[in-house]
Amino acid sequence: MARAALRVLVDEGMIENAALQGVRFLDGLRSIRANTIREVRGRGLMLAVELQPEAGGARRYCEALQSRGILAKDTHEHMIRIAPPLVITSDEVDWALERIGATLKQDFS
Repeated sequence: MARAALRVLVDEGMIENAALQGVRFLDGLRSIRANTIREVRGRGLMLAVELQPEAGGARRYCEALQSRGILAKDTHEHMIRIAPPLVITSDEVDWALERIGATLKQDFS
């Protein structure tokens, strides 16, 4: 079973896609200019946005992202974890970045 799963990852180009789209996504997240962002990091398609403590916690941003069609996980109070599917396309990355940028610039006060 594990070999079959690995074969699918290789044969369908998911590893290369994760690397390519991960760079695109990470660069896009780093280009967002919002006072709420402290740091952006990631590897492949495992991405994280650390918020400034003054932003008021990641949960409300994750809930706002959910209302815009993006599932993300709040962790460690100020961290937003983003882990899109390995088959994500460039258009979908751009779609997500547009919504993430608007959400991170949102004023919750």
